[in-house]
Amino acid sequence: MSEVDIKIENVVANARITESLDLEYVESQLEEAMFTKKKFPGLVYRTKEPKSAFLIFRSGKVVCTGAKTKEGVRTVMDKLSTDLRGIGIEVEEHPEFKVQNIVASADLGKELNLGAIVMGLELEGMEYEPEVFPGLVYRITDPKSAILIFSSGKLVITGGKTLDDCKKSVEILLTKLRSLNLF
Repeated sequence: MSEVDIKIENVVANARITESLDLEYVESQLEEAMFTKKKFPGLVYRTKEPKSAFLIFRSGKVVCTGAKTKEGVRTVMDKLSTDLRGIGIEVEEHPEFKVQNIVASADLGKELNLGAIVMGLELEGMEYEPEVFPGLVYRITDPKSAILIFSSGKLVITGGKTLDDCKKSVEILLTKLRSLNLF
């Protein structure tokens, strides 16, 4: 395993907290809730402590972003549940949730030649349009993920469902780069 430090930046999870919700009522009762149904079908609810954001839908489904760990998701989901019960809405005390995506970052500690990487990997699972975006997008099928690679040596890893998925993805990338003498 490489000694690249991978840092989780965001954990995205979803849950069903009830069968249906009156989003106008929720917005009227919770100060940090915002519902503009002309722009988006869900209500946005932000919490300050701990800091997170929820997209809440009429169907009772929610998407949570902002936590940096699975435990952090548990904490903010429980807070959402407490807040909704506090305004008279029946929801589970500890809603079950599923992690959908982890966004992580890493720094390889050295500059990379993205043009050489594109040539070496022969565009296998890659998108690189420097006029449009300064990074190279490298897609991995197992574990299913994508790594944004920047010439600075910084990486953004997304799509994994665990920290191990992110680590495996970076290891796959580094193995390929080493085999081409590009790292």
